Amino acid sequence: MATVIVPAHNEGSVIRRCLDSLVGQEGVVRIIVACNGCSDDTVSIVTNEYPQVTCLDISTPSKVNALNEAEKHVVSWPVFYIDADVALSDGAIKAVASGMKAQNLLLAAPEPVIDTSDSSWLVKRFYDAWLSLPYIKEGVVATCSFVISEEGRKRFRAFPDVIADDGYVRSHFYAEELGNIPGAKVYVSAPKTAASLIKIKSRARLGNLELSARKLGYDKPTPDYGAVLSGLLFSKKWLSALVYIGFVTVFRLRAKAQFKDLENYEWEVDHSSR
Repeated sequence: MATVIVPAHNEGSVIRRCLDSLVGQEGVVRIIVACNGCSDDTVSIVTNEYPQVTCLDISTPSKVNALNEAEKHVVSWPVFYIDADVALSDGAIKAVASGMKAQNLLLAAPEPVIDTSDSSWLVKRFYDAWLSLPYIKEGVVATCSFVISEEGRKRFRAFPDVIADDGYVRSHFYAEELGNIPGAKVYVSAPKTAASLIKIKSRARLGNLELSARKLGYDKPTPDYGAVLSGLLFSKKWLSALVYIGFVTVFRLRAKAQFKDLENYEWEVDHSSR
């Protein structure tokens, strides 16, 4: 039996889709929406339309603080940490909980389904190459969600004030301890524009730079996917590979520039997919 935590900052345009996919799922004991610093109608939607959901109205606009506050209300494990702009497939909660137990996993996630139907040509080409990379298939990447067992949650204390909360969590587990659960899906809407893609992927890269600089998590080797990209360049996906390499170069340069002034970084959001 599971608890679900949904951090939400001004997610009024997408929160219904998320909660509709969670309410009624078998195996859920409590759903907690941790509204943080909301100035839109997110709190009103949750409290008025979803009375079966525990709604926290937190004044501080901070995702990690919202996660820490929500964890005070956890009543069962595993705990699903789900972003407000995604949706789970029917039966995903039960499938993930059962899969974690069967595979003895401490950290898991549903398999990501990236919807690029409304995205620009460049964004579609990026994801065409990106989804071919090994680390996407290695588990708990690009899901906008993660699930931790009670034993796994003992790996770290409170969520620290970091940009990449998912990266921080993932860094505390080895490959054999984590994985995606087949049959359970999480539906993620890709950015519509190249500019929005650059925002969120630069943020992810910046988050990783921060984790590395602060030495948070285990010291694990950085994988080298040069051979995979080389293979893509000499395949039918060569054009997608070139677009991917171009985007990644921009992400890295932009994140490095932002890292120099990390204290003044302002959280960047993809509004195009909302």
